[in-house]
Amino acid sequence: MPNLPDVVVWSIPAFVLLTVVEVISVRLHPDEDAAGYETKDATTSVTMGLGSLFFDFLWKIPIVAIYTAVYELTPLRVPVLWWTVALMLLAQDFFYYWSHRGHHVIRILWACHVVHHSSRKFNLTTALRQPWTSLTVWPFYVPLIALGVHPAALAFCSSANLVYQFWIHTERIDKMPRWFEFVLNTPSHHRVHHASQGGYLDRNFGGILIVWDRLFGSFVAETERPVYGLTKNIDTYNPLKVATHEYVAIARDLRAARGWRERAGRVFRGPGWTPAPPAASEAAEKTVAA
Repeated sequence: MPNLPDVVVWSIPAFVLLTVVEVISVRLHPDEDAAGYETKDATTSVTMGLGSLFFDFLWKIPIVAIYTAVYELTPLRVPVLWWTVALMLLAQDFFYYWSHRGHHVIRILWACHVVHHSSRKFNLTTALRQPWTSLTVWPFYVPLIALGVHPAALAFCSSANLVYQFWIHTERIDKMPRWFEFVLNTPSHHRVHHASQGGYLDRNFGGILIVWDRLFGSFVAETERPVYGLTKNIDTYNPLKVATHEYVAIARDLRAARGWRERAGRVFRGPGWTPAPPAASEAAEKTVAA
């Protein structure tokens, strides 16, 4: 297995430089309608990003062990060549789409991903607001390992995908050329993804490519200015609370649940799911019986 560069580490200077450029741009040419920057918010985002580096290192230990076991069991092997790396990047982006979509529609997974959407701002520091519980992501990529993709190659592709998405967290870029917007994820597409309006919710899950959203019915174009954040925002800059608030909410709902069916729904159904009131459930059952 040839050595592949750690693209995240190599990209850190670019992250810093681009963020400084964006801050200067916002200061020199402010947009009253844009979300802009707030010091406390940006500090929280950077803190979450630094914390994610530490926790991701811990989670890699069991994940690499599982991936290595699967890789050793499969008879398939994908060589690392220039054209196979391109195919692996394409495949990783496809599975990223489904992982990302899953983390929006299954509440226990959303509890991890909600961290990234918890800011009411949208700038390059928002890209750094990463979860500390990313252990939920690994199952989505097991098929790639089973097909013979080396775990190190998967790590490289995942890092490249993450680095690409940094630049799309900005309001300073309007729309790209039409062909670019049709194929690739852009700031315009990703602004929709981070918006909290009803028509924008749970849309544009792509990482590098936006074509998956177009193919699987989750694409929406940016037509009105997004309102960023959550449908129920959290009023805290405490990194620990930002990282765990949805898990706390799930635990609270589980304690109040009236049965195992509701408990399962609170964990595995959508983030906004609530059980039907008892009277409504009884009326529905009577209607079916009739």
